[in-house]
Amino acid sequence: MPATTSDGDHAEDQAGNELSLRKKIKNIISRYDVGSRYSNVPLQKASILLPLLIRQGRLYLLLTVRSMKLKNMPGDVCFPGGRWDPEDQDDVATAVRESEEEIGLSRSQVEIIGRLVPYITKSPVYLVTPVVGIVEDTFEPLPNPNEVTAVFYVPLDFFISTDHCTLLDLNMHPFGMFRMYRYIYQDAETRKDFNIWGLTANAALLLSVMLLEKGPSFDQEFDLEKRIQTSEKFILDYNNLSKL
Repeated sequence: MPATTSDGDHAEDQAGNELSLRKKIKNIISRYDVGSRYSNVPLQKASILLPLLIRQGRLYLLLTVRSMKLKNMPGDVCFPGGRWDPEDQDDVATAVRESEEEIGLSRSQVEIIGRLVPYITKSPVYLVTPVVGIVEDTFEPLPNPNEVTAVFYVPLDFFISTDHCTLLDLNMHPFGMFRMYRYIYQDAETRKDFNIWGLTANAALLLSVMLLEKGPSFDQEFDLEKRIQTSEKFILDYNNLSKL
């Protein structure tokens, strides 16, 4: 008789594959983790959580839509996060606290695996640190209506393979040209279109290139290491200019 695979064997294989994928993710992020390297930069601090979920062997990113009640960027797509609070121990604490306040994600439901090179926003000026975490796939978002109007999930490979991406080259005076990205993502369940751009799009793209280990099909000039070096130089140059 031909061998058959029981539900128990399938579940065991799936658990083993997820464990292997988790290990791979951690190993990759450890190569890019900046830790507290930029904690002494004299700028207002903020953090965002890049929440990864593993579903049937595929990686997804959780994103939110900001409430129209908010003064800054109402209706924009973003990652959970916000400003540093005096009670926060570090960038990670900020990202975790804000995620719990916005979507009900408790600390026990996310495994923090690293911090990536921060971004400097222009108006208002903040040093924003992306914190990478793996969220339990059983997590059910509880959006705070005062801050979040929707939560949705995007397959990680969307950010490197989609045809729905626009490239924007902006002059970030006095630091030169900087390439930005704008995605239009249609949620398969709701059929709603989401406009993902700015810092959110750039953070999603960088994380996707890191973890999937391939560049975006729509930007042949993309160089991950150069992109990271440019971001680090931007912080250093900004810090030096602020001392003049």
